[in-house]
Amino acid sequence: MIFFQAFIHSIKLPNKNAIFKLNRIGMDITVIYMFLLLLLVAVPSFIAQWTGAENLMAEMNFLFFLIYFFIFFYLPLTIIVFLSLSLVAYIAVAVARLMGRKLRFSILWKMSAYATTIPAVLYTVTALFIPVGNFFLILSVLFILIMLLAIISVYPKRRKRRRKN
Repeated sequence: MIFFQAFIHSIKLPNKNAIFKLNRIGMDITVIYMFLLLLLVAVPSFIAQWTGAENLMAEMNFLFFLIYFFIFFYLPLTIIVFLSLSLVAYIAVAVARLMGRKLRFSILWKMSAYATTIPAVLYTVTALFIPVGNFFLILSVLFILIMLLAIISVYPKRRKRRRKN
C-alpha cells in the first residue's frame, strides 16, 4: 500500500502536499520503490530480448535467460540509475544553496528518485509499442531537473541569524 501511495504522490509532484507526504516516507521504502520502478522499466527490454532472441538466446532455458537478463541488464541499469540520481541530487544541493534553501542531500536524492516516476512510466508504455532513442533520456533528465527546481522552490528560504556582539 505504501508503494502505491508513493506512486500516486510522485505523479502529483511538484504539488506542495505531495512533496511533504513523500518526504515523510523512509529512505528504505524509496530505494525499494526505485527497484520496482526499474523493474517496470526493464519489462520492454526483457520482452524484446526474449521474443527477438537469436542464436544463443533461442536455445537458452527460461531460468538461465532470467539470470542472464538480471546480471547483464537489470543490475547495470540499477547501478547506472542510482549513480545518476546521486549526481542529480548533488546538482540539486548546489541549486538549493544558490536559492537560499537549506536542504540535505538525502531529501533531494529522495525527491529526485520520486521525480523519475513519470519519465519511467512514459518510457515503459512507449517502449512497448515503438523503439525509444537516447533523446528520451535527455528529455527525462531535463524533466527531472526542472521538477527538482520546482520542488526546491516549495521549501522555505533559510532564516538569516543575527550575530550577537
